[in-house]
Amino acid sequence: MSITDGTAGTSGATGTTGTPGAAGATAATGTAAPPALAEGPLHGIGVSLPSLDALAKTQGTYPYAADLWAEGLLWAAVLRSPYPHARITRIDTADAVAMPGVRAVITHEDVPGDAMHGRKVADRPVFAHELVRHHGEPIAAVAADHPDTARLAAAAILVEYEVLEPVTDPEKAFAAEPLHPDGNLIRHIPLRFGNPETVGEVVVEGLYRVGRQDPAPIGAEAGLAVPRPDGGVELYVASTDPHADRDLAAACFGLETDRVKVVVTGVPGAMGDREDSGIQLPLGLLALKTGCPVKFVATREESFLGHAHRHPTLLRYRHHADAEGRLVKVEAQILLDAGAYADASSDALAAAVAFAAGPYVVPHVFVEGWAVRTNNPPSGHVRGEGALQVCAAYEGQMDKLAAKLGLEPAEVRMRNVLGTGDLLPTGQTVTCPAPVGELLKAVRDAELPPLPDGDDESQWLLPGGTAGAGEPGAVRRGVGYALGMVHVLGAEGTDEVSTATVRVHDGRASVICAAVEAGQGFTTLARQIVQEVLGVEDVRVLPSDTDQPPAGPSARGRHTWVSGGAVERAAKMVRTQLLQPLAAKFGMSVELLSIADGKITSYDGVLSTTVAETLDGKELWATAQCRPHPTDRLDEGGQGDAFVGLTFCAVRAVVDVDIELGAVRVVELAVAQDVGRVLNPRQLVARIEAGLTQGVGLALMEDLRAPRGVIKRPNLTGYPLPTALDAPEVRIVKLVEERDVVAPFGAKAVSAVPVVTAPAAVAAAVRAATGRPVSRLPIRPQAAIVKPA
Repeated sequence: MSITDGTAGTSGATGTTGTPGAAGATAATGTAAPPALAEGPLHGIGVSLPSLDALAKTQGTYPYAADLWAEGLLWAAVLRSPYPHARITRIDTADAVAMPGVRAVITHEDVPGDAMHGRKVADRPVFAHELVRHHGEPIAAVAADHPDTARLAAAAILVEYEVLEPVTDPEKAFAAEPLHPDGNLIRHIPLRFGNPETVGEVVVEGLYRVGRQDPAPIGAEAGLAVPRPDGGVELYVASTDPHADRDLAAACFGLETDRVKVVVTGVPGAMGDREDSGIQLPLGLLALKTGCPVKFVATREESFLGHAHRHPTLLRYRHHADAEGRLVKVEAQILLDAGAYADASSDALAAAVAFAAGPYVVPHVFVEGWAVRTNNPPSGHVRGEGALQVCAAYEGQMDKLAAKLGLEPAEVRMRNVLGTGDLLPTGQTVTCPAPVGELLKAVRDAELPPLPDGDDESQWLLPGGTAGAGEPGAVRRGVGYALGMVHVLGAEGTDEVSTATVRVHDGRASVICAAVEAGQGFTTLARQIVQEVLGVEDVRVLPSDTDQPPAGPSARGRHTWVSGGAVERAAKMVRTQLLQPLAAKFGMSVELLSIADGKITSYDGVLSTTVAETLDGKELWATAQCRPHPTDRLDEGGQGDAFVGLTFCAVRAVVDVDIELGAVRVVELAVAQDVGRVLNPRQLVARIEAGLTQGVGLALMEDLRAPRGVIKRPNLTGYPLPTALDAPEVRIVKLVEERDVVAPFGAKAVSAVPVVTAPAAVAAAVRAATGRPVSRLPIRPQAAIVKPA
């Protein structure tokens, strides 16, 4: 069976390179790259090596799953529930089966293996059959010879419901009737650190809410399933964890894992949402039943209904401090709305509870954290889960504390910053670099952007819309600060491991690693590592699939550490194979030889040859693993060494607010970040910018509304995203390159912590401009309106 793409372009593995520019060039208008981003040779670690598929992606010729085609192709459609909570009393597929062109209709009765699935907890049915627990839950799927036929057939399936009252308030879920056999409480984490009787001289309290953010993937969610002659199936999907997807699918299909293969297609960006299995399971089942390739391309509405979202969260806080503004105790209650199923809620709750006090030294911390099931849309892994919600709350508390003490907001933060050697509230010692004070000082001391000068052009930049929707005299400027932190890699005992193979032949190197390129730049980094270690400039990273050893999910920047570490170790093993005969011939150790720019030289300069001459037609290869040190699950008091590493960020937001209309414009975000080591300057700047922009979206506009559990206007008109016109000016004022000694290259993940920190900084700036409390994200216009006295 031949699989082709429907584009005229090349594949991502062999795409044309983009034109390289200066490493310090700005990645977006107004972005000032720091001095660390210097020009250099176009290979190896520390330079802005361009992505091989950049040109194809920008020209629209790069093949994604929606572009794939196969001989004898059928099209799939999924029937979803219109109700958030209902009992299914009857499913009749007769009319759909009788339609011309329909090849198969499947329901729960056609699942030959496990009827339940899930990433962490197998609590979600492949197809609902007794109860519907959320709006858009799959009930049946159809395969037909035309996409319109498939959609019409799905609509023709008769489902009779007994509509039930949905539980949509997470606070009411505790006392509500169980929505699931496992109950409504997914996890409760009580954190106890210090003396509960301690009381500060100054106490501030706050209630905060964070809305439901959708990851809104930029490409169509799609997939192709192809049956195999051995009775198995191949799934071509934009998976970010192909081995986990394969194992889950094989269990549902009732097949051995070696009869299910997942081939990763081009991933058009991912922030955890592509961990959902709602596409590959119906596709695989339809392909197995029909014996034909089956393709599915989701509409934007189906995307909103089908994948997981950020957890809506309710947070209650009480901060205690002494008269000088030093924190004494933090008390918090954190309630995560998991929606209908568990998904990644346990992980999100652990992060929220552990980081509830933020990157501050607090001797006494007491937190109660819960994740509960409701009939709201499912929540799951979205970049910075858990950490983002608590950041918005604890930074709101720091602003309240500053106001009550009469201190500058930056000053009260500076008096409490966390550092290396301090303790987290979980009892874990911060052993990695934690330059939080240095980051805060950098953004605090950075020059502020100029005020509008009053000319016609500057008026267009004021909030309230173009052409003078607002009055310039009603605009107030505010400056706000926020400090954020996230964990790197998995937590609480997650076995983080990745495997890579590096092969060199004929002056060319190849890397085999199942780490998925999801936009984080791993394939470019892998090329740079091999170039650096072996001096071979021509490096190719092979596409990912489940025939390769597992590398784990593309989340939390883990592939920079774990998979990058595996590639580095394999490359070093090949380097030893390459240099060992040469060292023996000249009576010296391998350590006395160095490789740079394709040349091998000895420490004394006597020996000088090239890598190509030394290879002399030989093929060398090695396979290696990288597995960071293990972590512990939080105990019954929320204590334990649960995290491998941490990374930090400081953001200063400058906003203009029209206090009559409540309109907000983010003028500038100044950021200082703890990056460990800059591996690819341009790529790093782009990741920070993207994270900040996503954070601005949550701060001002992104809120997926689901009144009574029903998603309203599931499209990009009803769910606005930041465009280029909404993206703020970004100024990177400092990148702290203090290497983490336990991480390969000393580098840290960079994209999640700006997402976590930006919404809190924007909220702080709006508070400064208006004097309003601003305790809800996204910030609604009425929260920024100041009524005349």
